[in-house]
Amino acid sequence: MNLLHDLALQRLFGGLIALLVVATVVGRLIERRTRDESAMATVQNLNARINAWWVMSVVFALAVVVGPIGSVVLFALLSFLALREFITLVPTRPSDHGALLWSFFLITPLQYLLVAVHWYGLFTILIPVYVFLFLALRIAISGDTTHFLERVSAIQWALMICVYSLSYAPALLGLSIRGHGTPGPTLLLFLVIVVQGSDVLQYIFGKLFGRRKIAPLVSPSKTVEGFLGGIAAATVLGALIWWATPFTFWQAGLQALVVALTGFGGGLVMSAVKRDRGVKDFGTIIAGHGGILDRVDSLTFAAPIFFHITRFFFGG
Repeated sequence: MNLLHDLALQRLFGGLIALLVVATVVGRLIERRTRDESAMATVQNLNARINAWWVMSVVFALAVVVGPIGSVVLFALLSFLALREFITLVPTRPSDHGALLWSFFLITPLQYLLVAVHWYGLFTILIPVYVFLFLALRIAISGDTTHFLERVSAIQWALMICVYSLSYAPALLGLSIRGHGTPGPTLLLFLVIVVQGSDVLQYIFGKLFGRRKIAPLVSPSKTVEGFLGGIAAATVLGALIWWATPFTFWQAGLQALVVALTGFGGGLVMSAVKRDRGVKDFGTIIAGHGGILDRVDSLTFAAPIFFHITRFFFGG
């Protein structure tokens, strides 16, 4: 299945692009007519989230067009850049350079190689088991014990988020579903639509109805009302596009609910990381919209959960 031959996938992707075009035009018109500074900040933030949709849509389209192997290479590059962003923010010492070389130039490619050959049994445990133990040993051998636990944990956490979790997105492309073959592009698009839709909808509901902060010291813009409204709307959104997925209407709704909840968790946790490091964004690679991690923070939590639930309940 691919974007060039699957009619349902074409309709779903075409609808997404049309929606993004309308949202972009409306957002720009509102921005031009807004004069109040606080309102302008809100509109610009919303437009930034719409731009994030465009980024994820382009990534999805590339992942489908270049095929399974090409998509693995694409996401491996995204992981490499995200890992670089993360590592630049955490405390490291010269004695960590060996472990970092392993992380960037061996562990990351190996993780994606295992995804490419669909070696499920190993790619699911390589980083959280073997690499977890190896990195601690490698840094201990260097003999530098200054802030040892902090340094090891930071590198382990960086690999888990930037490489391990993100690798589950292209892993969807090779996932076999009972009675549906390998509808990977559809699964990936469903995931992206729900994750990004939930993010934008939570922001909109929060600005319209938000009163009570969920975690004011971590992410002041997140409110209870925005969370509930955005999660509910994203769940409905996922259910409404069931026809393009291997799921029934109710199954798609439940999957969307899980994806939206885990995506929210990812965004909140990554906000906490940025607060801890005293930065607004992880990077500047996307002009005006932060770094790679700022665009995929929700996806890092949602992708592995969505993959495992789908494989467990629907896998062929």
